[in-house]
Amino acid sequence: MDNAWLVPLSMLLGGVFGAGVVVVILAAERTARAADVADRALPDGIAAVIATMHNPAVVVDPSNTVVATSPQALAVGLVVRRRLAHKELMRLVDRVRSSGEMGSEDLELPRGRRGEMVGYLSFRAATLGNRYVLLTADDLTESRRIDEVRRDFVANISHELKTPIGAIGLLAETLVAAADDPVHVKRFAGQLITESERLGALTKDIIELSRLQSVDAIEASEEVGIDGVVEAAVDTNAVVAASRGIAIAREKKSKLRVIGDPGLLQIAVSNLIANAIKYSPDNTRVGVGVRSTKGFVEIAVTDQGVGIPEADLDRVFERFYRVDPARSRATGGTGLGLAIVKHVVGNHGGSVKVWSQTGKGSTFTIRLPEADTALTTALEDHLEEH
Repeated sequence: MDNAWLVPLSMLLGGVFGAGVVVVILAAERTARAADVADRALPDGIAAVIATMHNPAVVVDPSNTVVATSPQALAVGLVVRRRLAHKELMRLVDRVRSSGEMGSEDLELPRGRRGEMVGYLSFRAATLGNRYVLLTADDLTESRRIDEVRRDFVANISHELKTPIGAIGLLAETLVAAADDPVHVKRFAGQLITESERLGALTKDIIELSRLQSVDAIEASEEVGIDGVVEAAVDTNAVVAASRGIAIAREKKSKLRVIGDPGLLQIAVSNLIANAIKYSPDNTRVGVGVRSTKGFVEIAVTDQGVGIPEADLDRVFERFYRVDPARSRATGGTGLGLAIVKHVVGNHGGSVKVWSQTGKGSTFTIRLPEADTALTTALEDHLEEH
């Protein structure tokens, strides 16, 4: 028998067996990769828990790829394209992974596309199983802002109180020295009264603003007629306005009603009218109008005064902020009147806005939810029956 055919047969069998070996190797590699992927997968439920967390939370794998994240972590910019966006966080994660111990760090991180804003966050990191690191954070940005506002408020109060207190002390010393001069005594006594009144007004406004910032600022709410609130506010300022020839013009009565504290609402409207008088030239006009619009009551106070520069419009409701500090102090302003208006209106579920044009005057508008008379009457009848 010719053995020539044996050579091709052996080559064929070798090819078959070689192909089989290759298939087995490839299958083994796929199995290993599948096992590795299964090993890399997060335990059941972890991703769902992270996704429902209100605080920023992130889980990273050994390559620092983000495999789970909470919406808040994305919102504050901690994750970009499944990677931690800040090298400080990667260093914290690496440190925890290598030591196996929990780590924490407070960081000040840029926010926004260009990093214009800054966020203050307190981070904690811990290992999660053998492969992962869990990174969580408390966003301290708002609490930091409140602390800064509180510190500024205390500093401003100290500064504002220092002026009248110092003036009162100096005038008292001058009065003692001028005891034998009736003319000087009368003049200095008048100045002493002015400074004491300024100190009293400032103290009153500080107490009022502190009360308004408390949780229970509105102790008792009732259905309030806006006509009565406006009338009382106008009467409060009538003497000062008349002394400068300023007419306070009111529109016809509206019969509109809101739910709230009538005393606080009167303070808010009165402060706006007083502010309009203060910054108006003599012998001009201040208008007070009331209207109903889309379920809200609007109270607008308009003056023909100096107006407010556009750059200052967003700041006029800040505590102690004055567009013209010298003029405000000369007219007896405490710098808290508009801040009080903002808090009163906010506590009643409303808002306040300002329109102004330099040299032409300003309009401040309070907007409050209108009371549904039919609903409140039905509620009162129900309470009386029971």
